[in-house]
Amino acid sequence: QEVKIFRALILGELERGQSQFQALCFVTRLQHNEIIPSESMAKLRQKNPRTVRQAEEVRGLEHLSMDVAVNFSRAAQLSSHIHNVCAEAREAIYTRQEDVRFWLEKGMDGSMFEVLPQGSELPELPELRRCRRCPDRWKPCICSYSLSIQWYPCMLKYCRSRDAAGKVSSYKCGIRSCQKGYTFDYYVPQKQLCLWDEEA
Repeated sequence: QEVKIFRALILGELERGQSQFQALCFVTRLQHNEIIPSESMAKLRQKNPRTVRQAEEVRGLEHLSMDVAVNFSRAAQLSSHIHNVCAEAREAIYTRQEDVRFWLEKGMDGSMFEVLPQGSELPELPELRRCRRCPDRWKPCICSYSLSIQWYPCMLKYCRSRDAAGKVSSYKCGIRSCQKGYTFDYYVPQKQLCLWDEEA
């Protein structure tokens, strides 16, 4: 359904009074040719599953501003997987306005989306600070979370062969692997929900 879901589980820091883990979900539009087709994925058979894989291609870091909250109870029409993947993050599911515009054009219900404060529209917050620069743990701020996917099947490999008449044809002969990093910026109502994002 052209939807990509990232789930992050962040363990609580006991010395800061956090006994539970924190879950986040980031939902974006899946671009064409970003990952191999699902039919090819279904045929994947991994030899030596305990082997630590090295990606053949390192793709650049993508920085995404997640400025919209997604309502968990209404998100099933966007993707049936959100219900399972994001169950622990039901209050922390984020997406981008540009992706929302795309989905609305495809007929999705706009009531599942809520634009988050950016700072300028809140009179008491003329400038919403980044959490790492916010001294007050109970004030709202813009949190930043980074993750890296070390290995994923990103493209099909094609090989060439020649028949008896010398005609060249190509055929699928493998899968190319990639590594990619992401940084997500998103609004939190208090810095307490973003304690990893602090200046060293």
